[in-house]
Amino acid sequence: MASLDVKLPLKHQAVVDRFVIACQADDRIVAAFLGGSYARQAADAYSDLDLYVITTDEDFNDFCDQRDAFVRRLGEPLFLEDFDNSDIVFYIFTGGTEGELGIGREGQFDHIHKGPYKVLLDKKGILAGAVFQGHVPDPVEQTEKLRRLIYWFWHDLSHFITALGRGQLWWAQGQLEALRGYCINLARLRNNFSDAEAGDEPYFKLEGAMPVEQLQALQSTFRPMNADELLESVLAIVRFYKEQAVPLARAHGIPYPETLEEVMVHRLEKIGR
Repeated sequence: MASLDVKLPLKHQAVVDRFVIACQADDRIVAAFLGGSYARQAADAYSDLDLYVITTDEDFNDFCDQRDAFVRRLGEPLFLEDFDNSDIVFYIFTGGTEGELGIGREGQFDHIHKGPYKVLLDKKGILAGAVFQGHVPDPVEQTEKLRRLIYWFWHDLSHFITALGRGQLWWAQGQLEALRGYCINLARLRNNFSDAEAGDEPYFKLEGAMPVEQLQALQSTFRPMNADELLESVLAIVRFYKEQAVPLARAHGIPYPETLEEVMVHRLEKIGR
């Protein structure tokens, strides 16, 4: 079995042992390793199990197609989903062990993980001295992501105004949360434009992505669900948005939608009268 200089809970160690046996027996797999908080020596009671395999180039697609069957060799999954990613699958086993299985190919694998790792199996020695950089976002893609955040904010603000004007407070609350998410994503990009996690899940590992003190102005926007409180919250969110969006747009060559802002702010002021 794998001999690690990290202490795993028994339920996690059992999965790792089955993982190593499965990898040893699978000719498509050339290497396997453990990542995540265990590899960083930062695990706690909430840590999951991040496992990774590297296949031969020619077997990569076949392994990805059959990855669910491979995961079932490690435990009985109660949850097994890839969230539309072909090279990673997330699992929760009976007994409570949860984590992810990442898949790379021999000719290209440094993007599947970031940071420290613990070698579990290395049939060809390809992990010797390997450095995992993680996914590095394309600057053009990041700029387009920023453009969408800057413009789509006003679209969702329009929905908030409609919802509040009609007295549909649940819808308004939902739009408020969406607007807050835009702001957090903008703050993440302003702090680190290469932040690959900025996007669909603004709160994901937020405390490790940026100083949360920079989000202090948003704390007051978590208020009870009534019309006056929601209006006060959205006004604070719009102020925070502008503080982030205007300099970001300027820095990355994106035309800031000043006229769109004027139209939407005018509508917002009307429902506040």
